[in-house]
Amino acid sequence: RKWLYLLLAGLIVAALVPLAGCAEDKEAYVVGAIFSTSGPASDLGVPEERTVEMMVEEINDNGGVNGHPLEVIIYNDESKSETALTLANKLIEQDQVLAIIGPTTSGSSQAILDAVTTAEIPLISCAASIDIITPVAERYWVFKTPQTDVQAIQEIYGYMEDEGITEVAIITDTSGYGTSGRKYLLEEKDDYGINIVDDQNFDSGDTNMQSQLTHIGGTSAEAVICWATNKESAIVAQDMQTLEMTIPLFCSHGVANKAFIEQAGDAAEGVILPAGKLLVVDEIPETDPQHDVLTQYRDDYEALYGEGSVNTFGGHAYDALSMVVMALEELDDDMDLAEARQKIRDEIEDITGFAGTGGVFTMSATDHLGMAPGSLVLIKVEEGDWVKLEQ
Repeated sequence: RKWLYLLLAGLIVAALVPLAGCAEDKEAYVVGAIFSTSGPASDLGVPEERTVEMMVEEINDNGGVNGHPLEVIIYNDESKSETALTLANKLIEQDQVLAIIGPTTSGSSQAILDAVTTAEIPLISCAASIDIITPVAERYWVFKTPQTDVQAIQEIYGYMEDEGITEVAIITDTSGYGTSGRKYLLEEKDDYGINIVDDQNFDSGDTNMQSQLTHIGGTSAEAVICWATNKESAIVAQDMQTLEMTIPLFCSHGVANKAFIEQAGDAAEGVILPAGKLLVVDEIPETDPQHDVLTQYRDDYEALYGEGSVNTFGGHAYDALSMVVMALEELDDDMDLAEARQKIRDEIEDITGFAGTGGVFTMSATDHLGMAPGSLVLIKVEEGDWVKLEQ
């Protein structure tokens, strides 16, 4: 009987070998991501990481991309630009990824521009500064998904012009994001009849801005614009309340995160900011081309991470990875790494009419954001929640 069992076992193995060969899995498409999941920008980076993890699971559950599993290697730059550069080089040289999404912040994004350009690998940044993608001739490999600081500033200044506000004080972070914001706050002011009566700044991580705000209080300022992300902006709001400053506070789209309201508490009431439509999706008409993607992303994200947890920063990562996946779908299996990276870059630049969470994107050789007008709305904090400001 022993020889019979051996014979049967041999026949079974022989039968299975060709079947196994036919079912051989395709090699994974490997993409890199750099997010700030710790440090001052963690309230931005964590939702980006969560969004990518959610998307990868859903994509792979539905068969991957062209039958290839999708793998995203996510690194934490700890909100440090020098760390972002080290990680970018690791993704390029060691992990040999096809493309990179992120980093979270403008400073980290700007820190890796030369590295991705030299390596000839596509990057889709999740940060705001327009300088990330301009001049376009020098940013051949670089794209981004958030609305630019210039677009956000124009929304604020346009509202101020309509309201007859002309005397304005600015207080900005010395980070890459804040520095870029200050630059364009000063450049754009004359087009809207704005007079900057005071120009203050602070460092990331500062915990008290009362000295700067006291100086502003001694001027003719009719409003304050703070250009920073949520943690320091919340301190500005609290210190204005402590100093009993009653002029309105305008913040950048860097506070479009419920963490800002939680950190500022009652001091957040009345703050006005420009942001993508995701925060007020229930007030966006069904005829809006972004309505369906905004609603679906909000519902999927909050089903995993809790009601009210969605914010625009996770949306920036959603848009970035979606664009990369669209490009991956056009790859041929016989391409080498350099050819695949070039094809992905070209496909991203050719994206037309893509409705994402941040806006409707039509890229081109002269515009590596390609966002249609109307992507931003003005939002006011009322009773601890976001409310679309009617203009």
